[in-house]
Amino acid sequence: MYSEMAIGSHSFFLFLMPLFISGALLPAPQNITIVSTNMKHFMFWSPVVVPGEIVKYSVEYQGEFEREYVNHSWIPIGECTGTQMTQCNITEDILATVPYKLRVKAVLGMQASRWGTLNGFFNRVTTSLIPPLLNVIADGYHLLVELEHLGPAFEFRIFYWRKGQHEMRRKVVRDSSTAIHLGTMEAETEYCVKAQTYVEAINRSSNFSEVQCVRAGDGKGIWATFAPLFLVIFILSALLFPWVIWKICRICQYSCCPNENMPDTLKLTGSPARMLNYKGEEIEKCDEFVQVLPPEEFLLLLDS
Repeated sequence: MYSEMAIGSHSFFLFLMPLFISGALLPAPQNITIVSTNMKHFMFWSPVVVPGEIVKYSVEYQGEFEREYVNHSWIPIGECTGTQMTQCNITEDILATVPYKLRVKAVLGMQASRWGTLNGFFNRVTTSLIPPLLNVIADGYHLLVELEHLGPAFEFRIFYWRKGQHEMRRKVVRDSSTAIHLGTMEAETEYCVKAQTYVEAINRSSNFSEVQCVRAGDGKGIWATFAPLFLVIFILSALLFPWVIWKICRICQYSCCPNENMPDTLKLTGSPARMLNYKGEEIEKCDEFVQVLPPEEFLLLLDS
């Protein structure tokens, strides 16, 4: 009987042993850091290694509002709940320029480690603003610049000038999805461009990018580019010009001197002499039937 109890106790102890030593099996994640560049925030930590097992992680944050008004509650980050990665993109959750706390725990089946918490706070105002990448283009006499797309929070301050002069011109843009036209250049003149970013949400600017310079052409390149097009236009014009003149003449002729057909009633069906003789015979027949009556006889005819 005692042996059966010993065996049962031993089995129960083996069943509970993973629960007692879960803290040893799943230590809290360590080396928690935040890397923030150009308003993109990522949280990193060291992996918790369990041989032959896949450990998952869950991340939570606590902002100033949660600390002061919601009893120090923590908000889970959905994309980083049950993830196997040892990093988490927290950009969409850090929406205010206030101090945030962040923590992460390891999960293996029903076991969970204690929370590993970031030392101190993270505030997005500390993000590293990198000078923007730009590409300066001389399109004929047009000065253009292409900028990398960094998102709606960024505006670009572009400075450009004629090389050798101290006067700079400035242009501020927000949309960097297409090439930006800065101005018209003088022929065979070199122009230079530099730019920086500005984020209104944190009221900070990046350093300036490296200066890039381009030289305007002398116009010969433009002529060489469009010469085939001009030649085609000239040939088509030479071929179509006579037809256009002929068409204009026909339109003018029709407008001023229209060619109308004579009605059939006005057309002569016989010779003029025959028609005159015919008319004379008709007149003589009319004369034969004309009689002049005295007034008395005319009155008698009326009374009857």
